[in-house]
Amino acid sequence: MALDYLVIVAYLLGMVGMGWWGMRRATTKSEYLVAGRRLGGPMYAGTMSAIVLGGASTIGGVRLGYQYGISGAWLVLSIGMGILLLSAVFARRISRLKVYTVSDMLDLRYGGSTAAVSGVVMWGYALMLTVTSLGASSTIFHVLFGFDRWASILLAGAVVVLYSVLGGMWSISMTDIVQFVVKTLGIVLLLLPIALVRAGGFEGMRARLDASAFDFTAIGGTTILTLVVTYTLGLLIGQDIWQRVFTARTPKVATWGGVFSGLYCVVYAFAGALIGMATASLFPGIGEKDTAFATAVEEFLPMGVRGLVLAAALAALMSTSSGALIASSTVASNDIWPLITRRKSQEDVHSNRLFTLVLGVLAIVLAMLIEGVIAALTVAYNLLVGGLLVAIVGGLVWRRGNRRGALASMVLGVVTVVIVMFTNGLDANEVIFYGLGVSLVSYVAVSLLPVREKEEVPA
Repeated sequence: MALDYLVIVAYLLGMVGMGWWGMRRATTKSEYLVAGRRLGGPMYAGTMSAIVLGGASTIGGVRLGYQYGISGAWLVLSIGMGILLLSAVFARRISRLKVYTVSDMLDLRYGGSTAAVSGVVMWGYALMLTVTSLGASSTIFHVLFGFDRWASILLAGAVVVLYSVLGGMWSISMTDIVQFVVKTLGIVLLLLPIALVRAGGFEGMRARLDASAFDFTAIGGTTILTLVVTYTLGLLIGQDIWQRVFTARTPKVATWGGVFSGLYCVVYAFAGALIGMATASLFPGIGEKDTAFATAVEEFLPMGVRGLVLAAALAALMSTSSGALIASSTVASNDIWPLITRRKSQEDVHSNRLFTLVLGVLAIVLAMLIEGVIAALTVAYNLLVGGLLVAIVGGLVWRRGNRRGALASMVLGVVTVVIVMFTNGLDANEVIFYGLGVSLVSYVAVSLLPVREKEEVPA
């Protein structure tokens, strides 16, 4: 295990080193928040892939493959479809906006208090995504070092916060490229083929697994629809995703780099499901399904390689954490703090670093205190998609949409989501559908009402 420890320590030190490098580049607000809008195709594609393929896609993807077979790929497939749709349809327009947040776009499009409502919801979503990813990091350090949960979160969180505070989006972009390479090597090129060989290939798995493991819809039609609606549509409007689009050098880079990222997600989806299936065929008695990934790493891989693959899982968690942290910090400094203080957002990079530091510490503390973060993340996604999706996408594609329609859509969508979660449960599939339905109807109906003043529409 000494070699595995050395690999992980070297990886963590490398992440901190990237933070120091990024600090020299991030000298303005634009450099700190969106890497100066200067990322080229390869770097943009790698960073986009890194942020969307986090702990849920890696550890969760293997768990779903273990539990449901090949249909366990639907979670990451939904993410990939979201990136493909965003890149092919909306990325060029988003890239041309030259703003920092989703709320900035809503303010340009509708004005009024639309940006305030969206900013609060978006901030909560991004912060909870950070908390969830930091909480999931405890599984990696527990397997490696036997650390307690709080110590694991503190270690992973300290590294993420340090390089994010120092260099902002430049540091995060550089570390994401490293994390993308490590994930590709560790998960796709090492763990996947070794697991398949150990399981005897598809024939060996067919001999041990139930036939449903090879059914692409075994996870359930309702679950598939919910995953597609929640994650495919959610990725169209997340601040963490838009902020990456803002880093692209040109609209063309945002489009084609994103298409590559979406296709890579498809490969990653099937890789995770197949690793889970191979693990289930050889170790069917695992009690806690979330340990399927750790079991695969321990049982399939030799020393040294095991450390690289665990570093790949850690990379997945850290890339999502850092991306969500900078998104939360950007929304707080750009959208929420000016509303509270009634002052314009600060242009100096020092204030942005301070927001990132404060929110990073808050995320670490919350990750230590809250163990059931998945439920909290579900709430955040329900509010994000059910409350904001219609107003944001409508603002991009429908010229008749106006401020009153957007406000009605957001407020009634959020209220509906909250009511249905209380009556049907936080994880009920129908929450998102009721929220979206009410949001869409109210947006269209209120926007079509006659108005006296001329509403601003996009050029």
